[in-house]
Amino acid sequence: CGDNNLVLNINKTKELVVDYRRNISDIHPLLINGHRVEQLASFKILGVTIKEDLTWDAHIAALVKRAQQRLYYLRLLRKQLNKKLLVTFYHCTIECYLNLLHL
Repeated sequence: CGDNNLVLNINKTKELVVDYRRNISDIHPLLINGHRVEQLASFKILGVTIKEDLTWDAHIAALVKRAQQRLYYLRLLRKQLNKKLLVTFYHCTIECYLNLLHL
């Protein structure tokens, strides 16, 4: 980092270990300048949740939860808005997340 005039922020640095071995040995903590890097089981980057086993279940669950929350708002608005506005709300706030499930 120093050669490229970059400063490493240890507080923002995280480690995600991907290991498919059946017998996972004890993984030693990563140390940078004597500071231990936090090890995560999953993290979110650019809107995508990545897990240590590289499965999509956490990402899909988060997208479904967000879509369900917005469907709840759609049900509340159903009594007060006309059909055209409800369809617009659906396209703008719910369908866009459901389309992300196809990726």
